[in-house]
Amino acid sequence: MTPRPRLLLLAALALPILIAGVWLPPLRHASILFNGALIVAAVADRFVSPPLNRLQVVREVSEVLSVGARNPVDLHVRNTANTHVDVDLIDEAPSRGTATELPLTLSLQSGQERTGRYHFEPFRRGRAEFTAVYLRSVSRLGLWTLIERRELPTPVRILPDIRAVYRYELMARRNRLEEMGLKLHRLRGQGSDFERLRDYRREDELRQIDWKATARHQRLISREFNVERNQNVLVAVDCGRSMLNESNSVSYLDRALNASIMLSYIALGQGDNVGFLAFSSQIERSVKPVRGKPAIQTVLQHSFDLEARRDASDYVLAIEQLTRRYRKRSLVILLTHVIDEQHLDAICQPLRAVRSPHLFLCVFLRDLGLTNLATRLPETDLDAFQTAAAAELLTAIERKTATLRERGILTLSSLPDRLTADVINGYLDVKARHLM
Repeated sequence: MTPRPRLLLLAALALPILIAGVWLPPLRHASILFNGALIVAAVADRFVSPPLNRLQVVREVSEVLSVGARNPVDLHVRNTANTHVDVDLIDEAPSRGTATELPLTLSLQSGQERTGRYHFEPFRRGRAEFTAVYLRSVSRLGLWTLIERRELPTPVRILPDIRAVYRYELMARRNRLEEMGLKLHRLRGQGSDFERLRDYRREDELRQIDWKATARHQRLISREFNVERNQNVLVAVDCGRSMLNESNSVSYLDRALNASIMLSYIALGQGDNVGFLAFSSQIERSVKPVRGKPAIQTVLQHSFDLEARRDASDYVLAIEQLTRRYRKRSLVILLTHVIDEQHLDAICQPLRAVRSPHLFLCVFLRDLGLTNLATRLPETDLDAFQTAAAAELLTAIERKTATLRERGILTLSSLPDRLTADVINGYLDVKARHLM
């Protein structure tokens, strides 16, 4: 309970009368009467005002929220008092986001129940909690502001933004996937599932020719098969200190996780099995290969609260665990950020030494600041020196990357903003070339 400006103003008006009463005794008695009446009015106002403890408050919010989305939060209030109540509601939302449209103002008659809605927009993944609701109302005479804190702990999980998945579905239906940077094309395989007959093309193998159909149509006809399904795709995400870097206020780890989710959704839609591994100096999370589009929730549940550690990543451990836990030949897509040549060496050594049936696709996030520095036009000698140093560092990394390709390890370099599209295109290219 705090005094309102009206009460403070009345108290301030009584002060000059009290001071003047030092010299004018009649004003002294008037001041005493005025102050006494003010005190009685303030006390009476407090007790005749409707108590806030007669208001029942229930919060309704989804257990799962999405980063960057406006998630609705409903506050249900029921008035069990015998009188009308006007109340403001202020919800104590998690610090991982921002709440809009607060405070909520509700007017409730006796026995009435009403609902107020505001929106919470998270900007970080992870576990969070709505803690308390503050109720605020004005007393009958407007002398007091009544405040009560109501503990209403509500734990929630904030998942990565999956709106890109819905956008992909929409674009796919409209044949506009190129607007997302995806080079999707119909994957035609060499599997055992016959799909259709078509005219022969020069790149077709002789075994694809259907000789009976060729004789019937008097021209070369080829058989076309569906692409191989039920293959394993393992997504390995680096959660070490290099993933703490940011571009446009979004960490590289968040970008890698967003790309992983989108890739997993598309791979599951292609009929493949998707596994997930997150590592730093230890194995953070591991998900056995799952199948079917609904299984994307499994990947989400195991990745939503991952945080980048300040430890150096143990790539030897990660690759050992990959080869030990997953025996079936798989496409392993490693998402990481290479800082310099020495960092890339730490990745190359275990990859060059590994003896496994897996096909590795290493996706290296390029440092945006370093790339911009290497491509800018220098204006001073200092600028020229910095540009040359940045270009030399990027060239050294590219040379090291070339040694991986010579060992049969696929590599891909991507800027942060292009990561999702580049990873998906890399996966589809592997499928189209039947490398798995």
